[in-house]
Amino acid sequence: MARRVPDQYITKVKKPNDFDAFWQGVLEQAAKIPLDPQVTLDPLRSSEDVDVYNVYYTSLDQVRIFAWYCVPKQRQGRLPAILTMPGYISDPPISKEWARLGYAALTPAPRGKIRSNRQVNPGYPNLLTHNIVDRHTYVYRGFFVDAWRTVDFLLGREEIDPQRIGVTGGSQGGGLTITTAAMRPEIKAAVAGAPYLTGFIDAIALERTYPYDEINDYLRLYPQQRPQVEETLAYFDGINFADKIRCPTMVYIGLQDNVCPPETGYAVFNAIGSRDKQLYAYDGHGHDSGRYQHNTLVEQFFHTHLKA
Repeated sequence: MARRVPDQYITKVKKPNDFDAFWQGVLEQAAKIPLDPQVTLDPLRSSEDVDVYNVYYTSLDQVRIFAWYCVPKQRQGRLPAILTMPGYISDPPISKEWARLGYAALTPAPRGKIRSNRQVNPGYPNLLTHNIVDRHTYVYRGFFVDAWRTVDFLLGREEIDPQRIGVTGGSQGGGLTITTAAMRPEIKAAVAGAPYLTGFIDAIALERTYPYDEINDYLRLYPQQRPQVEETLAYFDGINFADKIRCPTMVYIGLQDNVCPPETGYAVFNAIGSRDKQLYAYDGHGHDSGRYQHNTLVEQFFHTHLKA
């Protein structure tokens, strides 16, 4: 059975007074760093219908970031694009399925993931708590920018229509979808499944599962640092980004999700600033959030907002 009233849960997340100033400063710092993209065809991963490219670009702190880039071989005119954000533990997939539907598809590997871990590599578990007591050095500061700079890469591609860029992902990919749609107004449509990185403080009290339990582990070892931890996490919580989202947005969650509690899914959905937003809550589903049966709706959503 579903929790009794997850939709009525009141989040404990509070937005810092200097939240916007902090992130504006980060964006200004990132903007001074040349993207310096490197794009090479990967014949091994390419197929008769999709060209697959290895992409590298430079992000915050001069960290080189890898991404998979898929483009349909048969195309006319500029393409709509889908950014597919990766999960916490998984490495980025090669999103040929989106290319076969007529999109260019880019999937980044933010710092710490395979092919992006030469300069920064906290490991798993550990990413969630790496430098967690200081918002200026917390690993997700750069991790978020790594995801956001994918938009800059797409804007520099001649084959991309800059007016038709969408973003999607599940779990951590759902959380990155929320922050990317919030901080990059070029995003025209967003779909977040089981959004992680939202309601950190809520989640560590509601559940005892990883990855969020990494924070509980840290606080058991360093209980005196709870105030600093909570202060840092408030700057990275998707709930505090969500009011900036203006594009059509879809969120889907599982009501039995013991990784990303449904309470946090409702909280971030309620905070989304877009007037065009939809929530699908699947009873009988955990962290899969009903995505297998929901995939058709996701495809229809992007077709409507990026292709129709």
